[in-house]
Amino acid sequence: MFKKLPIDDAAHLPVWRRPIALLVLMAIAMPIAFNTWSALLNNFVIEVAGFDGADIGLLHTVREIPGFLAIGVIFLLLFIREQVLGMISLLLLGVATALTAYFPSMGGILMITLLSSIGFHYYETVNQSLQLQWLDKKRAPKVLGWLVAVGSGATLVAYGLIVLSWKRFDLSYEVVYLVGGGITAVIALYCLLAFPQFEGRTPQARKMVLKKRYWLYYAMQFMAGARRQIFVVFAGFMMVERFGFDVHEITALYLINLVANMIFAPMVGAAVSRFGERRTLIFEYAGLVIVFLAYGGIYFFGWGLMLAATLYVIDHMLFSLALALKTYFQKIADPEDMAPTAAVAFTINHIAAVFLPVLLGLLWLASPGAVFVLAAAMAGISLALALLIPRHPEKGNETRLTRSITVAAE
Repeated sequence: MFKKLPIDDAAHLPVWRRPIALLVLMAIAMPIAFNTWSALLNNFVIEVAGFDGADIGLLHTVREIPGFLAIGVIFLLLFIREQVLGMISLLLLGVATALTAYFPSMGGILMITLLSSIGFHYYETVNQSLQLQWLDKKRAPKVLGWLVAVGSGATLVAYGLIVLSWKRFDLSYEVVYLVGGGITAVIALYCLLAFPQFEGRTPQARKMVLKKRYWLYYAMQFMAGARRQIFVVFAGFMMVERFGFDVHEITALYLINLVANMIFAPMVGAAVSRFGERRTLIFEYAGLVIVFLAYGGIYFFGWGLMLAATLYVIDHMLFSLALALKTYFQKIADPEDMAPTAAVAFTINHIAAVFLPVLLGLLWLASPGAVFVLAAAMAGISLALALLIPRHPEKGNETRLTRSITVAAE
């Protein structure tokens, strides 16, 4: 069941059993559960549990705790293979999502969210590590872009079914969560049983890795995590609370996002290959500054629904550019650091996520617009950090400051 196979020997396998096929199935499975959960979440907690802005902030703080503890993956890898851990985590995400609607109280929602979040964050940690280990540096940006597009396509089918059938068949939250999570669980189980255990070219370190030369990557991960919380927690919540979006309407907006992502994500991979990580990330963060300031304008100046929906789509598209941060690290890192640094990076990414949603939930009650102005400031800091990425990052040339220090020393 868990036959080991060196990654370089995988070319002799049938296409459907190769590493890229596994990455594609994983890219399909995770978004089905996670985005089904996300599409229904705001309506579910408002209609069933009566959540307000402070409650939704608390929920997302609890959801992000496992991300903060993603460093625990390093210790689990002492006892379990990385690929197996990824599939078990994906299975947990699917099962917990399937059961979400059966826990409609505050305590129940927090408990089942915590379980699904453990699955999600530990899966994502392993998934990033496996992608960077299995993909060639030259091909990685394009392949990562296509994997994003594949995941968007799978989610598009799920969302399309929700939009078409939610009112028509008077679906319940129980049915939709059960089906969405169940599909992910089945795919995870298949991946666990059907694929050999691929051995990477370089054995991964089984200890925590913190290196000074990775400091810019750590800083950008921290800011990305802080900034992401505002989009994930409050952008969708705004559409329901301020504009009264129903389940099928918010899901229709997600559908537009997915179609845009299916078109845009492969272009992002090609853009990273052509223009480099520095220019790609500068474009992303400059765009996010504008988008978040415009979000604030919706509250401060009463701008309308169409602008909010347009900003939501643009916001989502810009976030797909973040794959450039993965390839930046792949270029500067030691090959044996992929797994431990993925865990460390996820923990750093979620430091702010543990406390920020609760604090911003309280700020939301006083001034929703101020939340988005704060997000714009965070995007501005990320923009400043992106300017420090060299045009051709590699080991020994991790930041533009590295080159300056070397020249000064000479």
